[in-house]
This record gives sequence, structure tokens and C-alpha cells, in this order.
Amino acid sequence: MIEVMDLNLTLQKTEILKNVSVSFSRGKIHGLIGRNGSGKTMLMKCICGFVKPTSGTVTVDGKRIGRDCDFPDGTGIIIETPGFIPYYSGFKNLKLLADLRKKITAEDIKAVMRQTGLDPELKRHVRKYSLGMRQRLGLAQAIMEDPELLILDEPMNGLDKDGVKDMRKYLLDLKERGKTILIASHSGEDIDVLCDTVCEMDKGRLAAVR
Repeated sequence: MIEVMDLNLTLQKTEILKNVSVSFSRGKIHGLIGRNGSGKTMLMKCICGFVKPTSGTVTVDGKRIGRDCDFPDGTGIIIETPGFIPYYSGFKNLKLLADLRKKITAEDIKAVMRQTGLDPELKRHVRKYSLGMRQRLGLAQAIMEDPELLILDEPMNGLDKDGVKDMRKYLLDLKERGKTILIASHSGEDIDVLCDTVCEMDKGRLAAVR
């Protein structure tokens, strides 16, 4: 599903990624671990086409990012804090995004919000959401168009114990449906419970794969 070859990234004379080569097969959950600054988020951004590497290639589902497409089709993403219009409700935020591509209906959006533990009828503005609610809304946005690939950077941030349990179950259910998931997490337990493969990054290099 994803193939990264000899990827290097230098920003303002600082080497961020160094000769990273790794592949992630379809229909599995793949984990990225490493300290802050190890390169996990930047690798995800290169895979999504948000950052152009200095050298090397990223291919997603047979298409080279930056040559065949700017952004991988059929991909849902949470990278860093999901951005929403703060004075709109959660449903209205998702409806605005969905209207750009017109692939899903309002009822589809409501169903996804319920699946992720949110009430689509809630009129509360997103600025008044807790961190956990905002994280659930980010997941709803990532999955609402039924993507084949999910790229999730710390998706458990801000969730309480029950929220983490719900999120793990939902991600495992998505895997059972054949989705491919790339997840970065600081939680060893999340990685152990969820992941089929684990890649450890250290100072911009791929330190280990298991």
C-alpha cells in the first residue's frame, strides 16, 4: 500500500529524515514509535504529500506522490491537532468538508459521528469541545468518506480510558474491513494491542522494524 524509498528531508540545513526506506502492506495496522523529534510526523507528512522530500520517493497504492498525484486518493488523516472552524458545531464542520467532494450525505456524517462517540445533534460549538471530543471529531472527519488508508498521528491524545478503549476497538474493526492504518503513538500499550508491524525511528533514521 505504501512504499518509501531512500527518503531524505532537510529543512533549514537540519536533517529531519535520513535514508528512510520502508513499506507498509495492505490490510494491516502499522505502528510508528520514537521520541519527539525522531521524524515520525514528518515521515507521515511526506507520505501524505504535505511536505516535499529533499530526495527519495513515496508511492501510495501504485501512485508516486508529487509526480502522479499531490495527495494520495482514498486517504483519511489525523496529523497534529485537527483544525476546525471553532464557532460551528461538529456536524456543521464535517458537512462543510463533505460538501467539497459530495461523496457522502448528511445521514452518512451523522452515522460516523455516532460511531466515534459523538452526538450529531449537539449544537455546541467546537471551541467548547473537550480535547477528547475534538479528537473524536478528527477521527470522524478522517473516516467519513470510507478511505482505504488511514494515517493517524497520536489519535488517542486527550481521550479518557473509555475513549481509548473505544478507539482501539474501532481501529481493529476497520482493519477487519480491510483498511490499512499507519499510526504513530507514544503509548506502548496502544502499539502492542493494535499493530501488526512496528517501526522505530530515532533521529530521523529507521532504527528497527519488527
